[in-house]
Amino acid sequence: MLRYLNQCSRGRGAWLLMALIAFALEMVALWFQHGMMLKPCVMCIYERCALWGIVAAGIVGAIAPKSPLRLLAIAGWIYSAWEGVQLAYQHTMIQLHPNPFVTCDFAARFPSWLPLDKWLPSMFVASGDCAENQWSFLTLSMPQWLVIIFAAFLLVAVLVLIAQPFKPKRRDLFSR
Repeated sequence: MLRYLNQCSRGRGAWLLMALIAFALEMVALWFQHGMMLKPCVMCIYERCALWGIVAAGIVGAIAPKSPLRLLAIAGWIYSAWEGVQLAYQHTMIQLHPNPFVTCDFAARFPSWLPLDKWLPSMFVASGDCAENQWSFLTLSMPQWLVIIFAAFLLVAVLVLIAQPFKPKRRDLFSR
């Protein structure tokens, strides 16, 4: 399995598939916001940023999958997935154990060199309450689903990292 993951990480297809899956999740988030009129909270906005990090890692990996740039893409993938797990877990705890003293911020805090809320306010401006559960599917809230999704991204990323030293087997027509 590790040889197979190594082989997949050296091709564009797997990287593009990962980027496409994360991008599709972003589009679903925008549908929830603009189509279903659900209000994203600050934690939702940060979780979106973590998903964009996975999209970016997929694009970087697809650009040069056979070069050392692949390792940078894996690092970005692991970092974004880890941050996503942490954010979604914190968001879940806020919803499951509401506390008037533990709340999320009113507005997302982005660095001055990357003011996403100013550049794309329809995507990165928060207007909801983190403690409010606006949507659920199969008894799980949106942050709980995101814990599962980010954990799956993280698990696969760690396996791909572990698989990097395992070279794919060469298959010759006449070898035994």
